[in-house]
Amino acid sequence: MFGMTTTRPRLDYWPEATTVTESDIIVAGISLRRLAEVCGTPSVHSAATVIPGSGQTPTDDASTGVLVTRVLALAEHRSGAPVIQLDARLDNLRLVWSEARLIGAPSGARSRMTLLVRKPGTTDIEQTVDVLVVDLPAQVEVGDLVAIPSRSLATGSGYPANPVTGRRDGRPSPVCAESGPVRANRWEAIE
Repeated sequence: MFGMTTTRPRLDYWPEATTVTESDIIVAGISLRRLAEVCGTPSVHSAATVIPGSGQTPTDDASTGVLVTRVLALAEHRSGAPVIQLDARLDNLRLVWSEARLIGAPSGARSRMTLLVRKPGTTDIEQTVDVLVVDLPAQVEVGDLVAIPSRSLATGSGYPANPVTGRRDGRPSPVCAESGPVRANRWEAIE
């Protein structure tokens, strides 16, 4: 039921200038591994959306974000499938789950269907029914980083943090760094 497959990233779903290496994912010149080191997790990095089928040609008017989150716990679900708890709320985001990537895993690594707990802080992940089913590399460990793109999730002034964290106050998170001339490549920590 939970078989293994091999998948490669479809870059049309990722922001401009995305490169997947054996040890990292680089988005518009920003290492997502380094983003997590500097800003913590969950964090978001965004850059220009690419025109599908164009070979990563960016648009001038839209951004695509990448959520970077950390594996907090692993278990075997009562169904027999592996279940993972991440440090981000996943129940209210529109993410491209088919493009979820483990940072540091080769893009051609064998993967398997995995259950992700939708809300951090769930105490009994083996029994939870509030899960998402995604394809992730078979050898996931606590502390690993997972990156997931989204065209509805971007950073910068005016974007509240609460879609990722569930905070109700709507305050934006502090910005760790901004770079770039006209089309800013922004990244920020999500509290």
